[in-house]
Amino acid sequence: MNNPITENWLNDFIRRGIAEDVGDGDHTALACIPSDDRKSARLIVKQEGIIAGLTIAEAIFHYLDPSSSWKSLKNEGEYVFPGQIAAVLEANTRVILKGERLALNTIQRMSGIATLSHRLANKVADLPVRLIDTRKTTPLLRPLEKWAVVLGGCENYRFGLFDRIMIKDNHIDASGSITQALKQVNNYLDFHELQLEITVEVRNKQEIEEVLAVGGCQRIMLDNFSPAEIKEAVALIGKKMEIEASGGINEDNLREYAETGVDFISLGALTHSAGSLDLSLKIIS
Repeated sequence: MNNPITENWLNDFIRRGIAEDVGDGDHTALACIPSDDRKSARLIVKQEGIIAGLTIAEAIFHYLDPSSSWKSLKNEGEYVFPGQIAAVLEANTRVILKGERLALNTIQRMSGIATLSHRLANKVADLPVRLIDTRKTTPLLRPLEKWAVVLGGCENYRFGLFDRIMIKDNHIDASGSITQALKQVNNYLDFHELQLEITVEVRNKQEIEEVLAVGGCQRIMLDNFSPAEIKEAVALIGKKMEIEASGGINEDNLREYAETGVDFISLGALTHSAGSLDLSLKIIS
């Protein structure tokens, strides 16, 4: 998944974002700025990191003013430094002020996620493990946040509940057992003629053994295992299935988990714990 943002989704996002911020009008700009005034503005980097979301900002201003001119001076996913100019905008002045906050909020949020993803990916770049995101995203902003993860150098996992089967603890407990849950899932997929890969979350060695005995899935996710426990699990599973580690993994212990031999590490922190990259949009007087 390289860029999950569709034109329809983006237009709807912009409409909702502008409606939320502008309401019945930007009364300050309407009072202070002549309707035909045009100005230029610069997107200034104030903190080093990975820039992301420039094309979204361009779309925001084009939506508000089709005659606007946005020129990105940096590429999506490029490392930037304080004092650099990331983009230059020329548009109706009222439009610049109307779209400023939505554009900045979007770029800063996406850049924060991309920067964290870049930093974590670099920590394990010499190892064969792949860092993947989760569904722990901001409601309604998942396409933006998942694209930012990719721009930072990590990978997207499932986009939602619809594109992969993941049998988690609640599914297992509600079904009665891993065996029963796997049987029901595979029957469901056969009946509906669906081809979806299956991941099973396990909490201990006994559940690993049950998954291996039953089969019918492609990946085992080790939930809240210690690095030592994961090494034992990797030896037990071998190459029979893909192995994913999840839970309790952060920037400080990432390297230790990555060295256990797992194929994937899923990190909710890529999206739920990322900060914002400091940027500003300044009108040129």
